[in-house]
Amino acid sequence: METKTWKLDLERNCFCGKIDGVEALKQAIYFILNTERFRYVIHSWKYGVELDALIGEQRTKVEALLSSRIKEALVEDTRIKDVGDFSMTWNRREVLIKFVVDSIYGKTDVDWEVSL
Repeated sequence: METKTWKLDLERNCFCGKIDGVEALKQAIYFILNTERFRYVIHSWKYGVELDALIGEQRTKVEALLSSRIKEALVEDTRIKDVGDFSMTWNRREVLIKFVVDSIYGKTDVDWEVSL
């Protein structure tokens, strides 16, 4: 499956060159996890992750819902087979979430930090 796309270079703040394969998938994961579902009319209602409703909620409720919302968001990408092995480390209202994405390219470790 060809997935060639523009490469986002966050350090240079530009789309520079093109990427394919696992690098394109990692970029897609970044975009999905940084897009709130239902907020932007340009995206399908299946695109993005639902986090806004978790802001300010009790940690136990957030932990119960966060992994399922991340998985639900990411498996919409047809290259992703499964998402699992979640761990969460809290620092006040910020949480570092580590998980594994199983895709057509193999397994990829993802670290993602979010403020809730």
